[in-house]
Amino acid sequence: MPVGFLITAGLVTLGMAASLWPPARSGPLGMVTWLVSAIPNESPFVAFYWMGASTWLASGQSDFHGAEVWVGVGLAAASFAGTPVLVRRSLRAAPAIERALDQGLGPVWRDAAGGSIATDPPWARIIFAPLPLFHPGVRRISNISYGDAGRRNRLDLYRRRRGGSGGPVLIHLHGGGFSLAPGRKSFYARRLLFRLARQGWVCISATYRLQPGATFPDELIDVKKVIAWARARASEYGGDPDRIVLAGSSYGARLATLAGFTTNDPAFQPGFEHADTSVAAVVGLYGYYGATASRRSLPSSPFDYAGRGSAPLLIVHGDQDTLTSAKTARALAERAGSTSANPVLFVELPGAQHSFDQLSSVRFEAVIDGIEAFAASVAAPDSAEAIAPTERCSVLDRVGVADLLRR
Repeated sequence: MPVGFLITAGLVTLGMAASLWPPARSGPLGMVTWLVSAIPNESPFVAFYWMGASTWLASGQSDFHGAEVWVGVGLAAASFAGTPVLVRRSLRAAPAIERALDQGLGPVWRDAAGGSIATDPPWARIIFAPLPLFHPGVRRISNISYGDAGRRNRLDLYRRRRGGSGGPVLIHLHGGGFSLAPGRKSFYARRLLFRLARQGWVCISATYRLQPGATFPDELIDVKKVIAWARARASEYGGDPDRIVLAGSSYGARLATLAGFTTNDPAFQPGFEHADTSVAAVVGLYGYYGATASRRSLPSSPFDYAGRGSAPLLIVHGDQDTLTSAKTARALAERAGSTSANPVLFVELPGAQHSFDQLSSVRFEAVIDGIEAFAASVAAPDSAEAIAPTERCSVLDRVGVADLLRR
């Protein structure tokens, strides 16, 4: 009996079923739901190729016959009947993003983006090359040091091979739950990095200190060091230091929003208090926005600082995320929007699971379009005054945080 074939068929079927009908929205079962459904939910084509390869390998075995084989084939065939449903659901991402842009920015974004987004998805890439392993038009410069914490203070820089100058700068912060095991700068949002770099952006993917060796605000201090590095050095690689877009995935989204809420706060810039750590815009993708362990009970949740105001902020979250709640992401956007003088947008993606930025998919290509349209509207050279981050914290607020850090 081809055991491997049956296991593959069962996993593919389970993943497709969990994508269509998630058995849980949180807790341990929510984690399992994410593990089995993240790939097929975002790209059922990958599941199709996996199943096809397993079938091809098993067909050459002498025991590839009998009722068990037909059970496996039947399960796989039934699961792929859900592929059109998943693809159609992914196509709803672009209208959801456009509605948020219309509500938050008005018609200006359509002028900047040239109309609508996701009008011509790269179907060949989505179907046949969904894994963003490399891009021939992009050069990657690895492991540039930006701080004194060794390999946890390194960044990779992506730029167009043929060069250029004056392009916007994207800083992306990886996820991983503030843990050493899953947190890698080369793993998250690669399609975003490649695509923007190919279009003339200078893209940075940075590491930061993680548990157990770090405690808040160590990781936020590292993020501000990355911003300071980009402001000082981006022009050497063809980037415009006045047009920095700070983005993050999962835990990285938490850090991106925290940095946007605490612009130029000297309490989080020890040793570089006078460096400019402002950014033109902030983007959070499927973020965790709760608290973590911190030194001396220092507030560590983005909610604790959202009342200060923010750089222009775009929060994107899946309504089917079983690891981090879309309700929490929406609440953070509402909190920040109630006090910020800059636009704050929230997009809830229909059917999106956690980690929707791992593959080139219909949904994530639309998200990238939305990020480009958002940045073109709020981070354009002629909109510098409009995008200046608004700080609503008083001097007493700053002194209080600094005192907590020194105790």
